[in-house]
Amino acid sequence: MEISKIISMVDHTLLKQDATWDEIKVVCDDAIKFGTASVCIPPAYVKEVSEYCQDKMRVCTVIGFPNGYSTEKVKCFEIKDAIANGAHEIDTVINIGDLKNARFDKIKQDLMAERFFCGDKILKVIIETCLLTEDEKKRMCEIVSEVGADFIKTSTGFSTGGATREDIALFAKHIAPEVKIKAAGGISSFDDARDFISLGASRLGTSRLVKILKNENGGGY
Repeated sequence: MEISKIISMVDHTLLKQDATWDEIKVVCDDAIKFGTASVCIPPAYVKEVSEYCQDKMRVCTVIGFPNGYSTEKVKCFEIKDAIANGAHEIDTVINIGDLKNARFDKIKQDLMAERFFCGDKILKVIIETCLLTEDEKKRMCEIVSEVGADFIKTSTGFSTGGATREDIALFAKHIAPEVKIKAAGGISSFDDARDFISLGASRLGTSRLVKILKNENGGGY
């Protein structure tokens, strides 16, 4: 697969806590230059980024990030605010405690509310696979499919691990046909990217691939 095609599937990401506006602008400029799918940045920067990019790049942001344990009302407010500020895509983190407590109906209720407030914007559901059992991952494939989310996403990049090939293969086997897959965290090379795409991912959350194209250190998300 050509590099340009891979880059077109990338959510070019900067979510570190100490990200400055100058760093965010560089990420936006690079996303536009190389033609990524979106730029994924903290909610506090959505309005500035939307105005800075001026429709040249889709704006993605994160909700309940990175721990996921905000209440349903808080997450829905965050979504409304992000969309009002110009976000096109929403990456929300599930309440992992609810999943560990087998409160599946509550998770579904939360995500249905978030789906409603997203309207026609893209909703990606982060389930933080590194913290889950295989059965929990399968159950989340079912729930994400039932609520009509656009993507299931592996990871925040802020926990104990990122995307794995095994998890992408599991997603591909258990999600509904209309749900897409986002692999995020730990994608360190174009060979990694090709592997994840071949297994079923159609979106990649990473900053490293653009850095490689710029001949910079490939560290980071």
